[in-house]
Amino acid sequence: MLVSNIEIIPGKRIAKHLGLVQGNTVRTKHVGRDLMAGLKNIFGGELKGYTELLNDAREEAIQRMTQQAEAMGANAVINVRFSTSSVAAGAAELFAYGTAVILE
Repeated sequence: MLVSNIEIIPGKRIAKHLGLVQGNTVRTKHVGRDLMAGLKNIFGGELKGYTELLNDAREEAIQRMTQQAEAMGANAVINVRFSTSSVAAGAAELFAYGTAVILE
């Protein structure tokens, strides 16, 4: 499954648009990560626990999006975008969406 953030794929022709596909996940912070984040706020530096959490969430959202595209018969998802939002105190949603297509 080809996944791209551009609207066309150079050298390929879009044979059919199948529609919007999406995938999301909602994640909460971990107590241990919060403790380390508090220390980083004092001393500075990357919040590696949160970086890892967001990377995992992004991968899961992409996987769910591509599963939906495969179920529709697509071989690619183009114009992929990401969005995040706060759902509740300490919880956030990562949302991935794009257009399922069949490429020739």
